[in-house]
Amino acid sequence: MNTTATLAPRRFRPGFWTAVFVVLFLAFCTVTVIRFTKGLGAVTNLSDQFPWGLWIGFDLLCGVGLAAGAFTLTAVVHLFNLKKFEPIVRPTILTGFLGYAFVIVALLLDLGQPWRIWHAIVYWNPHSVMFEVAWCVMLYTTVLAVEFSPVVFERFGFHAPARLIHRIITPLVILGVLLSTLHQSSLGSLYLIVPSKLHPLWYSPMMPLHFYISAIGAGIGMVILESYLSKRAFRRHLEMDLLEPLARGMVVALGIYGLMRLQGIRRNHAFGSILEFGYEGRMFLLEFTLGVILPVALMSFRRLRSHPDWLVGGAFLAVLGFVMNRLNISITGMEAASGVRYLPSGMEIIVSVGLVATGMAVFAFAVRTFPIFPEGPVAHPKEPEAGA
Repeated sequence: MNTTATLAPRRFRPGFWTAVFVVLFLAFCTVTVIRFTKGLGAVTNLSDQFPWGLWIGFDLLCGVGLAAGAFTLTAVVHLFNLKKFEPIVRPTILTGFLGYAFVIVALLLDLGQPWRIWHAIVYWNPHSVMFEVAWCVMLYTTVLAVEFSPVVFERFGFHAPARLIHRIITPLVILGVLLSTLHQSSLGSLYLIVPSKLHPLWYSPMMPLHFYISAIGAGIGMVILESYLSKRAFRRHLEMDLLEPLARGMVVALGIYGLMRLQGIRRNHAFGSILEFGYEGRMFLLEFTLGVILPVALMSFRRLRSHPDWLVGGAFLAVLGFVMNRLNISITGMEAASGVRYLPSGMEIIVSVGLVATGMAVFAFAVRTFPIFPEGPVAHPKEPEAGA
């Protein structure tokens, strides 16, 4: 019997999704070259009247917010000592780190003079919210890298530095929670200076708290989605005993956030804008229904939370509503005051989609290389068929 074929290494055969990623990555690289050689005007529909578009509304505001699961879950495990959630801490930290890393990449693309991004380190302006956000993002990205470093150390057999990080993990988590609280809320503070420009359906003096609470809710939803996608991609089981309690926490966060939003709308006397059912009113109703009402209603019932399909559906709605909220704040709510209608160009969309695809590819590489999950590195699974 000839065993040569049996013992031969399995060849990697690129499938449908690999081809999709390659196309998106090449398109992203092409747009990046055009942006840095010909300027923002060559690839975006931004203008002096509307300087912040998709790359801020989606890449920055959503990227940072959806990474909030990292500080939420590390706090649950290391500060509240709920060790049963430890199996999903590492993939959550990896997701958070990648989210922040690609936010930085997006900022480099969006800044008019990206080569000056280091100026915040040297030229301090403590009166600027942007200065505080820049420092918090830099520091928290560093904290996430340090929290993730034991995974790398373990992979290459450096056990001494891994043990050192484990000894100081509690102060690191506390620092991470403080930094996240500061910059998640400060992103909302960016819009406090435009009360006459941002539509009253979204403007509120409590926007920093709105941003913080909604990030916790959506961050938990992202943890659930990440677990589901890992199940599909790597043939893992769905940790329902861990995700069902997280869904309860998501309900609490979204419920508090929803009540705060309604209170802000009442204070602004803006319910009339909803009843008029104009452009802003329709967008608010869609955002609030998808991101607050439906996930809270669905996840309030244990029978639905305990079913994988309903659980993942509720988490997806929470994340989708969160994305719509950030886009409504940065785009929909600002259009009337700017006097222009902004639609992102195809190249802007390519950059955003390309960043998401690259993040997913890096996550898959890390899972197959490092002990992200308790069972260790995951072997190359058979790629699912298109449309599966």
